[in-house]
Amino acid sequence: MRGSVSRLTLTGLLGVLLTLSLAAQADAEFSIRQAQVRGDGEQLRFNAQVAFAFSEPVLEALDHGVPLTLVFQLQVRRADAWLWEESVLDEQRRYTIRYRPLSQRYEIHRVPRPDGRDFVSRDAAIRALGELSDQVLMRRDRLDPNTDYVLQIKVFLDIEELPLPLRPMAYLTPSWNLSSGWTTWPFKP
Repeated sequence: MRGSVSRLTLTGLLGVLLTLSLAAQADAEFSIRQAQVRGDGEQLRFNAQVAFAFSEPVLEALDHGVPLTLVFQLQVRRADAWLWEESVLDEQRRYTIRYRPLSQRYEIHRVPRPDGRDFVSRDAAIRALGELSDQVLMRRDRLDPNTDYVLQIKVFLDIEELPLPLRPMAYLTPSWNLSSGWTTWPFKP
C-alpha cells in the first residue's frame, strides 16, 4: 500500500512538472516574420526579421551571464527542386548574446568575430539580434537568372554551445528546445 501511494505521488509530481514545462514552452518560440533577397551588383543580399520569444529558464540563464548561441541556417534551392537535390547554398551563421555583469550590458557578436555591439537592455539586444539587414547571401553568378529560387531560413538555440553543466537539463527540458522551423521565401536572381 505504501509503495503504491508513493508511486501515485511521484506520478502526480511528474505530471505537474511536465505541465509546467509545456506551459513555459508554449510562450517560447522563434518565428521568421519577413525575409527579402535583392541583387546588389555581383552580390545577392538579404534582410530578415526574426521574433525571439525565449522561455523563462533561458532568459534567467542569460541574465546570469550564460552566453546563448543562436544558429541561423540558410539554404538557397531551386523553387522546383526535388527533395534529394543538393542546395545551391547551405550555411550556418552563428550569433552569441550574453550579459556582462560588470558593465551591466548585453552584447551580441557574430561567431567567430570577437567584436560586437553592446546594449543597455535585454529587450533591445534581443530585438537587434533578430534584425538581419543587408547581409551578403552569395555571389549572383552562382544562380541561373531564368530560374526561380527559394531562400529557406531556420533559427535555433544551439544547446551544444551551453556550458557543460547546463546541457543535460537543456536536453531534457522542452523550454530549452527553441527553434523557428523552416520558413521559405521565393526570389528571382
